[in-house]
Amino acid sequence: MTPAPPHRRSPAIGATAVLTGAFLFGLNGSMSKVVMQAGVTPEQLTLFRVLGTAIIAGTVLLATDRSQFHLPRRDLAWFAALGIGGLAMVQWCYSVAISLLPVGVALLFEYTAVVLIALFAWAVFKERVHPRLWGAIAAVLIGLAVVAQVWDSALSGMGVLAGLGAAVSYAFYFLVGERSVAGRPPMAVAFWAAAFASAFWLLLSRWWTLSPGALTADVAFGGSLDHVTAPMWVPVALIVVLGGFAPFTLIFISLRHISATASGILASSEVLFAFVVAWWWLGETLAPVQLVGAAIVIVGIVVAQTARERAREGPAPEGFGAGVPPEIP
Repeated sequence: MTPAPPHRRSPAIGATAVLTGAFLFGLNGSMSKVVMQAGVTPEQLTLFRVLGTAIIAGTVLLATDRSQFHLPRRDLAWFAALGIGGLAMVQWCYSVAISLLPVGVALLFEYTAVVLIALFAWAVFKERVHPRLWGAIAAVLIGLAVVAQVWDSALSGMGVLAGLGAAVSYAFYFLVGERSVAGRPPMAVAFWAAAFASAFWLLLSRWWTLSPGALTADVAFGGSLDHVTAPMWVPVALIVVLGGFAPFTLIFISLRHISATASGILASSEVLFAFVVAWWWLGETLAPVQLVGAAIVIVGIVVAQTARERAREGPAPEGFGAGVPPEIP
């Protein structure tokens, strides 16, 4: 593949892009919760997200780079693993988690993937990691224990398991991509991963049980926006475009302008955005001690982002070879 032409790197553009993407992902959690409370299952919502992403990305490729539709068979196998084991499962686990937990808490559990990525890179790939990784792991575990209030089991056990499942899938999504498909254009990665994820959920989401009129029926946005109503397809479309495709692209734009580590740290602000949006929109609040635990987790996540030592971090590559996972649900 012909190398991309040189481009001018702008830290301001990179930071703005990743923060906007993080905000949109944080907003997506509350929007998704409204849709699921209206009767769409986590499996069906996951299908809508990945199928919409595949359609948008495929349309872009048709207009810009049709050669990306022709891949070697070995690449297709890796994309299948990436799409099903990573993209399909991380979005489903996250949807299940937010249906049972406060949105911000679900994201805290999912973002422990950052720690898993660094730990896996050290244990399996024999990469050097900074000693601060162990402090980050301790902070994350202690913070999660406080948020979950393990002393009285305040949170849904199934929700916690779903959040941890999202973390494992998210780490898998990143590691497989980083090692296997570096150099692919972002739209090709989006299309093929989402296409395989769509095929998986077309079989297992039981989309046919959704009433034909469900997407045209009015749904209230709930919480502080309970007075706002719209046909179901409106929030679903917003979830697909603003909660999936747009932030996905913005994260990649950021990697054109700032280092992967910087982008990863800024992307962690998604957790904060999710807490604020869910508090304002859905009235989801945490006890003061849980807020302290959340702060400890976020500090641990940020520290873990910098724990993987590389000889040099040059310009961000296309595709999945970057230092932050390419999509956060």
